[in-house]
Amino acid sequence: MERTGLNRHSSTGDARCVLRITEITMEHPGPFNVLFLCTGNSARSIMAEVTLNSIGKGKFKAFSAGSHPSGRVHPLTMELLEKNGLPTEGLRSKDWSEFARPGAPFMQFVFTVCDQAAAEPCPVWPGQPMTAHWGVRDPAAVEGSEEIRRKAFLTAYSEMHRRISLFVNLPFKTLSNLALKQKLDEIGLS
Repeated sequence: MERTGLNRHSSTGDARCVLRITEITMEHPGPFNVLFLCTGNSARSIMAEVTLNSIGKGKFKAFSAGSHPSGRVHPLTMELLEKNGLPTEGLRSKDWSEFARPGAPFMQFVFTVCDQAAAEPCPVWPGQPMTAHWGVRDPAAVEGSEEIRRKAFLTAYSEMHRRISLFVNLPFKTLSNLALKQKLDEIGLS
């Protein structure tokens, strides 16, 4: 059955992507699917996807997408990932609708990493994932010298890496869904 419409917070009718708590069972086989969302899907969400696939190997399978994808991964994103020994093959900027279609992987978690995507109406995600907002300043929007721009990308990467490290080390099996949601929100503020 195809689902259409917007995710809505039950008490406010708000159509933002980040305010819904759903039941998640932590006793499922295989890795948890995680989707990172941003507007352009060229920097922050790509960094998050690659980082989680690296440090959460076996426990998590990460994906990324954008509400208005730029059509390319930012060259400084690719450079930073390669310098950190992370895989870049096959990375591409993609539309979030790819993950709302029938047959898309069921996500257990969806995280917005930019304020603009967090405020946009979003598709109904197969699997009814738990959501949180982990806003990070857009390094692709930083202007200035090459050094200043590289520093912005490194800052964004470091922030995402820290949050993802906290996420992969949560005691998923012992947290209630409400406690897990609270922890996810706290990570977004760290």
